[in-house]
Amino acid sequence: MTIKKKNVISEWFHKIPLNIGTFIFGALFVYMLITVILYLTADHIQSYQVTAGPLSSNKTYTALAIREESVVNTNASGYITYYARENSKIGKSGAVYTLGDSPSQAAVNDLTEQDYAGIRSSMAGFASTYDSDNFYDVYNYKYQLEGSILQYSGLQTDDSTDATQTANGQAIYRASQDGIVVYSVDGYEDVTADQLTADLFSKKNYQITNLQKERKVTSGDPVYKLITSETWSVIIPLSSEQIVSLAEKKTIRVKFLKDDATQTGSLAIVIGEDGNYYGKITFSRGMIRYSGDRFLNIELVTNIKTGLKIPLSSIVKKNFYVIPKEYMAKDEDNGDAGFYRKVTRRGKDDSSEFVSATVYQEDDDYYYVDTDTFKDGDVILKPDSQSTYEIKEKKALEGVYCINKGYAVFRKIVMIEQNDEYCIVETGTTYGLSQFDYIVRNGNTVNEDDILFK
Repeated sequence: MTIKKKNVISEWFHKIPLNIGTFIFGALFVYMLITVILYLTADHIQSYQVTAGPLSSNKTYTALAIREESVVNTNASGYITYYARENSKIGKSGAVYTLGDSPSQAAVNDLTEQDYAGIRSSMAGFASTYDSDNFYDVYNYKYQLEGSILQYSGLQTDDSTDATQTANGQAIYRASQDGIVVYSVDGYEDVTADQLTADLFSKKNYQITNLQKERKVTSGDPVYKLITSETWSVIIPLSSEQIVSLAEKKTIRVKFLKDDATQTGSLAIVIGEDGNYYGKITFSRGMIRYSGDRFLNIELVTNIKTGLKIPLSSIVKKNFYVIPKEYMAKDEDNGDAGFYRKVTRRGKDDSSEFVSATVYQEDDDYYYVDTDTFKDGDVILKPDSQSTYEIKEKKALEGVYCINKGYAVFRKIVMIEQNDEYCIVETGTTYGLSQFDYIVRNGNTVNEDDILFK
């Protein structure tokens, strides 16, 4: 007996109902398949949003501050009360602290409404600048406030330098010279530029001692520090590249990240005790703002050129007709700028027609006009003259394709500065870019007037 094998595929097709729905589904399936294949094989247009600013960020450093400062030790023992506000200027013979056999107490009842107003203002100022990352400032302010209250409550000052003068039973000790009072020491007070080592910049073992925490002192203990000059410096370690980039600079602008203040200082490259190179930036003002800081985060403001930042890959070149300026005319009807093109008609005398033109750039002698406006060989007429000019010479301008409206439009650029990947270009150029415009990241992948999507 012969057994016939069934045609499985034929039977499967016979089971599919052949109706209009099947054909529509099949057509949609084929369309979607072709669309996916085209999408996967097509070049995808990437956009870039134009931003404003410098070409690259300025470098930041942790700088070491050095000043003319000296630690003052007490020559007696007792309970200490500070009167001078920390990080404030004090004159010669100004009262800094008192010593007594018992802690001094302020006579709060003696405070006037004006005294209370000053205290409230001080507290509001501290609260507005308080940083929870530096909680120890609360203790500094506590002692400062105590000293202020004691001052308000009756400490009398004069020009005497006699430490035996007393107030409320306390011996008053005064500053030996003008300066800024600081109530902390860290062992860096005597460091000079020729003693620099890399270890000085390590915060791992850095310790600062708050002298206001001690309520009772003995003879020989440090009690405050006095900064005696407005001239001060910040020191930064330098790499080989930084030495080269800063070698020609005599002055440099510095931004202090603590409060975003900036000032210019004189720059010198010095060799430390360890043989390494350091940048020393010296200032003649502003020290009091940072008199309590040994380490400061700073930014060297070296990238001062700013503009619109774009990728180099977006830049393309486009040819323009160059036309002598003297051939420019104005339309008598609407005042548009353009040129009179010579027109020759069969059986008629030569005539001219006005052609409006967009000027993308001009130099001393020529206007740069879009090539879509004319074609090679067109002849234009000089206004009020019989002179003619044949349009054929072209020159290229650099630009990018702007796609704000969904299609590619050429926008001229004038480059200011560039690095390996980006450049900055001028703002406010005629037919140029604006901040937040969208441009094609890879300019060579599109043509002008191509329909695109951002």
